[in-house]
Amino acid sequence: MATATSTQTPNVTLDVDIARKRQKLLNQAGITLLAVIILSIYLMPMGYAVTTSLKSEGQANDGDAPLLPMDTVTVQIDGKQYGIYEVEIDGVVRELVLFNPSRRSSEFLDPNDLDGEVIPWEGNWRQLSPVREFSVAWSNYEDAWNFIDFTRLLGNTLMYAMVTMVGTVVASSLSAYGFARFRFPGKNLLFIVLMSTIILPPAVTLVPKYAFFVSVLGWGGTWLPLIVPQMFGNAYNIFLLRQYFLTIPRDMEEAAYIDGAGPLRTFWSIILPQSLPALTAVALFHFFFAWNDFFEPLIYLAGSRELNPITVGLTDFNGLYNSEPNLILAAAIISMALPLAIFFMAQRVFIQGIVITGVDK
Repeated sequence: MATATSTQTPNVTLDVDIARKRQKLLNQAGITLLAVIILSIYLMPMGYAVTTSLKSEGQANDGDAPLLPMDTVTVQIDGKQYGIYEVEIDGVVRELVLFNPSRRSSEFLDPNDLDGEVIPWEGNWRQLSPVREFSVAWSNYEDAWNFIDFTRLLGNTLMYAMVTMVGTVVASSLSAYGFARFRFPGKNLLFIVLMSTIILPPAVTLVPKYAFFVSVLGWGGTWLPLIVPQMFGNAYNIFLLRQYFLTIPRDMEEAAYIDGAGPLRTFWSIILPQSLPALTAVALFHFFFAWNDFFEPLIYLAGSRELNPITVGLTDFNGLYNSEPNLILAAAIISMALPLAIFFMAQRVFIQGIVITGVDK
């Protein structure tokens, strides 16, 4: 009996292990499937935008057109284009050229024998399905690029995003270093006041800011109201960098102090090299914010169309070509290509900076 028990026990344990592994695989498969479904739903508008941007104007405005860029097949007869439709004749579906359409009866031709006899058909031709073929209108991107003057808009947007990104990273990192490492009277109160500005709605300060920048300083129609405020940091960025600086051990800084390094030299040689993930996250946060900024450039650059960034330029373009959604979406795809490329190239460092900068603190 003892021998039988010892023989059965390993088998039972093995079965339990197999069942657990199988359950684990099923759980992982279920979670992965759920994530794929959610991601697919989230990306559906993007997929629709891409497919529509590759359609011709007729396809984009046709409510019955398929999702993929497919154009109707036509043939030319005596310099005129005629469509090909699927027609059921004597129980057989044939692809025929609609030569003489009519509400009750129409005449068709065989596309392989255009000089042959006319084929009569009884019925409303509008109920027939046109024959389509895969057709990609790559020219939409070229037309959108030329019509909207993307070179100028991208240059303005890059200048605004890059200049303000450098300014806010420098100012925010210096402010965060002060809050993280120095002691001064009212430090905690000042930090609370700074953080309270995060929950202050931008609409509250819009009118005073506009009056000050435009009426008092006379900066209307220039980049100054957009660039200068960013040179003084941002409360959200200061908070992220401060949280990261607090995770850096003080040992290396104390060693630098012993060697005679001052606060700025320590900040430059010790803190910044170890803060690359956080600095990258802050830089990308602001870059995407500046790239998508619409309202402030709209009001401050009014009257200076040559200075408009891509967000304002796209609005003007949408108003001019509102009947051509294929061109509008092609312009939108072009405008988002550069930010997406930058995000994917810096994705690992960006996510690392988000995780470490205080989310789990």
